[in-house]
Amino acid sequence: MDKSSLSSNWKKLQATLKKESPSTTTKRKASDRDSENRKSTDKYQPSRQASTTYKRQRMSDGTQKSGDGDSAPILRRKSSAGISKPTPTESRNKVNEGRSPTAELGKYIAMDCEMVGVGPNPDNDSVLARVSIVNFNGDQVYDSYVRPKEMVTDWRTHVSGIAPKHMVEARTFEEAQKEVAKVMEGRVLVGHAVSNDLDALLLGHPKRDIRDTSKYPEYRKIAGGGSPRLKMLAEHFLGLKIQEGAHSSVEDARATMALYRREKDGFEREHLKKWPVRAPVEGQDKGDKKKKKKKKTTRKR
Repeated sequence: MDKSSLSSNWKKLQATLKKESPSTTTKRKASDRDSENRKSTDKYQPSRQASTTYKRQRMSDGTQKSGDGDSAPILRRKSSAGISKPTPTESRNKVNEGRSPTAELGKYIAMDCEMVGVGPNPDNDSVLARVSIVNFNGDQVYDSYVRPKEMVTDWRTHVSGIAPKHMVEARTFEEAQKEVAKVMEGRVLVGHAVSNDLDALLLGHPKRDIRDTSKYPEYRKIAGGGSPRLKMLAEHFLGLKIQEGAHSSVEDARATMALYRREKDGFEREHLKKWPVRAPVEGQDKGDKKKKKKKKTTRKR
């Protein structure tokens, strides 16, 4: 996998998310801006300048509100030269990390899986080999290689990015399934043809809490009404080039979340057509108490 390509896509993705969520950008104090402008004239200490600005911003800002209303670490900062700098949260993300100890979940998560071929017909028979989940801001909250139970007959490394060496520290299917189920519980799940991912995990999720980018009408238009490829959507609507070589389930999950965020209001309007909000009926008893039956009275003659 080309790490430089992955890094450039991550920068483009963050730029896209920032444009769509102006509320997530942090405001710097006027004193910080004046100090930064004065220091920009110093040509001999650029690294010290960027470091000082970054520290002041961290001290004054701390955390910010994510798009779904939860407190989340700030994704990126920009130096006076306009160069995007990764935060410690991003740099700590590791392949096969499992549940991230730093990234917050929030209400919305996006998931993507990578598969490998098994059995005598590996082109048609697939099993789970990696699962990744990101939060509303695109932070990696879960990533794990998964050890297949069946004999793998085609690793599809050029597409899946999975190789036999990754299975050395891979989690068992049961471990990954249990951890993913815990992350998904009570949250809105975003995915691209996400039913395939759920089937691979042998998990279910309430349809009311699923947002599928492959089924959104506006996105299907560029595929002639059919199901569009994630790569096509990312390039057309986000300006991102993904899946150039071996796929990354983390990168794909981030692109999927960015597509949802881009049309969040439209997604929710379409969703309400199938799953309207239930209005409470006036006077309806909320409890499970049974209505008392009236006793019949006998009239004496």
